Amino acid sequence: MKVIVGLGNPGRKYSDTRHNIGFRVLEEIARRSSIEKEESRFDAIIGHIRIGGEKVFLVKPLTYMNLCGRAVGEAAEYLSVAWEDVLIVYDDVALPFGKLRMRAKGSAGGHKGLVSVLTRAGTLEVPRLRIGVGAAPAGRGMVSWVLGAFSGEERAELPSLLDRTVDAIANWLDLGTERAMNRVNTSS
Repeated sequence: MKVIVGLGNPGRKYSDTRHNIGFRVLEEIARRSSIEKEESRFDAIIGHIRIGGEKVFLVKPLTYMNLCGRAVGEAAEYLSVAWEDVLIVYDDVALPFGKLRMRAKGSAGGHKGLVSVLTRAGTLEVPRLRIGVGAAPAGRGMVSWVLGAFSGEERAELPSLLDRTVDAIANWLDLGTERAMNRVNTSS
């Protein structure tokens, strides 16, 4: 059993922002899979699917990004899953747009959503998949950047980015974190 958490902010106002790329990835996985059940618990929407015969839960916290650790922690406890079987998918301004990086553990690198998750987990050993959204241009604040919409050029590249991200997650499900890291981090 595995859990894939997409980080984002709830509400239509944020749906097309850089900060919500984690939600978009989960929506793409759900679109490609048959949802067996969907429930609302612990300030999260939890989708139940099967991928390659394995039970997989898709978790979208409905708290704002800075508070998502509570929802993610409660969902992990409810599902009785170890943190090593939880993959956190989120935006990263330290990576160029479209770059993917998978890690088995480490610090949050300043991402407030991941800080919240790691604090709740009580460990830095939580697998994560970082999706590059690029750094804020000079003169633009970080908050307005991550809560801003993708440019036209970026929107045109989103389908390809979502495909590559879903493939990276499939590698994580099939191969485990370490082997998936080797594939994901060398190919993107």
